[in-house]
Amino acid sequence: MASYRADSSPLKVDLGVGVYRDLSGNTPVLASVGRAEQAILAAQSTKSYVAAAGREEFNSAVEELVLGTAHAARRGRRARTVQTPGGCGALRVGAELIRAAAPTVAVYVSDPTWGNHTPLLGSSGLRLERYPYYDSAAHDLRFDAMLERLDRAAEGDVILIHACCHNPTGADLDLTQWQAVAQLLKRRHLVPFLDVAYQGFAVDLDADVAGARLVAEQVPEALIAISFSKNLGLYRERVGALIVVGENENRADAMLSHVLQIARSIYSMPPDHGAAIAAQILANPALKGEWLGELAAMRTRITDMRELLAQQLRRASGTGTFEFIRTQRGMFSLLGVSGAAVDRLRDEHHIYMLADSRINLAGIMPHNASYVADCIAAEC
Repeated sequence: MASYRADSSPLKVDLGVGVYRDLSGNTPVLASVGRAEQAILAAQSTKSYVAAAGREEFNSAVEELVLGTAHAARRGRRARTVQTPGGCGALRVGAELIRAAAPTVAVYVSDPTWGNHTPLLGSSGLRLERYPYYDSAAHDLRFDAMLERLDRAAEGDVILIHACCHNPTGADLDLTQWQAVAQLLKRRHLVPFLDVAYQGFAVDLDADVAGARLVAEQVPEALIAISFSKNLGLYRERVGALIVVGENENRADAMLSHVLQIARSIYSMPPDHGAAIAAQILANPALKGEWLGELAAMRTRITDMRELLAQQLRRASGTGTFEFIRTQRGMFSLLGVSGAAVDRLRDEHHIYMLADSRINLAGIMPHNASYVADCIAAEC
């Protein structure tokens, strides 16, 4: 980020920072968010704490949004939800819950995974392991290898799975694969930890969590971390939640009690402003409808840029090497090029991406797609 800001070239392109950008390069405040915020500020009479668990109406709305209205865990009163400071807060609270309940278990994360998963989970003291997920050379899932590795995990181990829009690859499991994973988790008595950071950015709100819902229906216990940074654009407000699913009501209550103790020991009370905005939007049909339209526009913009970049790369390279960009989902893809190529793209062409060659498709614009494609083809 610092190198990009210091670069004075008019050609510079930022494909590194993981935030959504519109066609003007801005990360906008959604109109629905602005209207909800105005209503909240007009009605607000205090800045006192809400509760350690956060807003009840927020938690209820989030649980319904992620699990659906008729999910088995909700029907059986086995789900409990707490508001957290962003998805990162949810991941860390979940990690601390795992450590308190079963300190010797391993947490398996995908190879590759989001860079912050390792410090968030590992610094809690948990042992981290990796399972095969993506072949960056073939640009495809390593699904059989994934199942084979998870089948050798110890009973009680925790498996972290991206619900959709896998970061950094953009390669997601399909429903048949989700079903196979759910059956394995159930048979081997493994605990899923589902990371829902991009709900609505792949297909729609329901389709993007269909796999997570399926898993949570078939196993006795699960953890689900949720973020509203991307789909509501509430990055700096730090709006997230953790859903815990227990084997029965008493177990769920015990999990909730531990989660609240953990939250008190880390941050005491969650921030309220962003959660109040989210709750207002989810409760108001007009605002929710406006938000869904804005979310669809963000999703379409990313899909369009995937199509455009893939088209330009085919033109520039004369091959279909980068066709995978077209078919993947969400903001990110791995180019699968060398670190030396990443350095040359930055130093010689002013194109910035992460060292592992992850690119953010929201940094692609109609005016720079051809330039980016020409430079990638020249260096890779």
